[in-house]
Amino acid sequence: MAILRVHLKEFGTAKEGRVFGNECGGVVGSSSYWRAWEEERRYVLPSDRVESPFAGRPYGLRHACITRWRNAGVPIAEVARRVGNSPEVIHRRYHGCIDGHEEAANLKIAKLLEEDGGAA
Repeated sequence: MAILRVHLKEFGTAKEGRVFGNECGGVVGSSSYWRAWEEERRYVLPSDRVESPFAGRPYGLRHACITRWRNAGVPIAEVARRVGNSPEVIHRRYHGCIDGHEEAANLKIAKLLEEDGGAA
């Protein structure tokens, strides 16, 4: 965020409030994003992920972000609001992405059963 704030302070925004613009202030072409991402992967990803398919294209960063948020326990409705999708889309697309979800659910169920004296 600090780097982004410095960038915005120095350069402002492009047309229509976009963070980045092309030379004329217009939309940056997808091939430019692709080229920049290919060059920068080694600087922003953990070394074991640079050559992996993880975030192989810039749009993949969105999926990686959504998956991390879901794994962190952010509710589907909140993830959907932040990324501009419906909760149904997030649920359908990312329903199986949560690492350890079965173990976490089992612990919650066990705790509830203990509190209720073992009654289901």
